[in-house]
Amino acid sequence: METLGGTEFAPESAYLNTSTCGLLPRRAVTAMAELARELAAGRPEGAGDWGQVSAARGSFARLTGVSEGRVAVGGSVSVHTGLIASSLPPGAEVLFPEGEFASVVTPFIARGDLKARYAPLDGLADAVRPGTALVAFSAVQSADGRIVDLRAVREAAAAYGARTLLDASQSAGWLPLDAGAWDFTVTGGFKYLLCPRGVSFLTVTEEAQRTVVPLHAGALAAESPWEAFYGPVKRFARSARRFDEPPAYLSYHGAAPALALLEEIGVEAVHAHATALARRFREGLSSLGHTPVPGDSAIVAVPGLGGRAEELARAGVVVSARAGNLRAAFHLYNSAADVDRALDVIAG
Repeated sequence: METLGGTEFAPESAYLNTSTCGLLPRRAVTAMAELARELAAGRPEGAGDWGQVSAARGSFARLTGVSEGRVAVGGSVSVHTGLIASSLPPGAEVLFPEGEFASVVTPFIARGDLKARYAPLDGLADAVRPGTALVAFSAVQSADGRIVDLRAVREAAAAYGARTLLDASQSAGWLPLDAGAWDFTVTGGFKYLLCPRGVSFLTVTEEAQRTVVPLHAGALAAESPWEAFYGPVKRFARSARRFDEPPAYLSYHGAAPALALLEEIGVEAVHAHATALARRFREGLSSLGHTPVPGDSAIVAVPGLGGRAEELARAGVVVSARAGNLRAAFHLYNSAADVDRALDVIAG
């Protein structure tokens, strides 16, 4: 299997670590370098183009099946999650999977007046009950690549009137996402969306927007930003843009062309490519006597092999170790040769 993306990527290793950080396409590097040169020379328009932020917002909206009016931009998942945590009433119950990523859990715990409850990942839907205010979870688990039964969780939450917060950081870009199916989604852009760090997205349904206060709002969250530089914002944007963080322009200049590339290739094509490579890797691991976490995820985890990540790196295969697992993540710039190289090193 050849790579997708053509000459946009030129990794110098078998890079199987997108779950930590994705590779930047050439077009993103070019756009960021151009802005950096302009900033060094004294750019008359300031730090960057708002049009690039709007382009990134639009691409993300199309990739996830929602209108741009539901998408807020920012710099980190934890800030988006903190905004949602601030909107809950004291004593509200939030349900998490056991072992969920810290950025999804911590903002709720830090409040100190919410009730946190945990359930096994495969029993998350069954754990929703009367009084559950919010179910917060990652579509794909960071530690081992397991995919949540999304339909079951959505139906259980609807049955009990609970809202949902889905973290798509480990899935958006390879796993098709209908962001409109969830009250909130949060997504770090620097993994499978191929964006630089400093890019993240929040989606909020129109109904949920009425319950969230734009606590970190600045001038750009106003309905007319260029008229709101001084004094408090008097009229917030009527869309989810009122929840924007002030953007890191250099990162968003890279994000806009990166997301455009994903649109050109298509998430369905990436999904087919990445999961086929992951399947090849699982089959190879099994033939070597190892037992990877089962499933059809683009992320493959092998319990007990986390200690071999450094050995693989020395051999030119970049993976990661998480919760004792060896974690390999496949994306559009990977090929069958990457899989076979990793298996050769593991075989010794």
